[in-house]
Amino acid sequence: MTPRPSPDVLARLRYEAGSHSVVLAYLIWFFLGYGGVHRMYLGRWISGLIMLALFGVSLLLTLVFVGYLGLGVIMIWWVVDALLIPGMTRRANYRLIDRLSG
Repeated sequence: MTPRPSPDVLARLRYEAGSHSVVLAYLIWFFLGYGGVHRMYLGRWISGLIMLALFGVSLLLTLVFVGYLGLGVIMIWWVVDALLIPGMTRRANYRLIDRLSG
């Protein structure tokens, strides 16, 4: 009979399996950030979907030159998110801890 891991070990394993990585968040931000995918990865689905919708509409409107304003907003939002990713990752991991301990 094999010994069962302690509850602390199980909680740690669950945390490690579900935690978010700052490095991965930055990679997603760099390659797919204009579509808000990094926000969705960090559990911010609504703002991620808004960013994706704004990008899609702006991209379509570039055909009539109006969409460049929206793309400018996306670029500013993308740069600001570079500064916010560590805090967003920390908060996502805190939410995971709360979910696992409750």
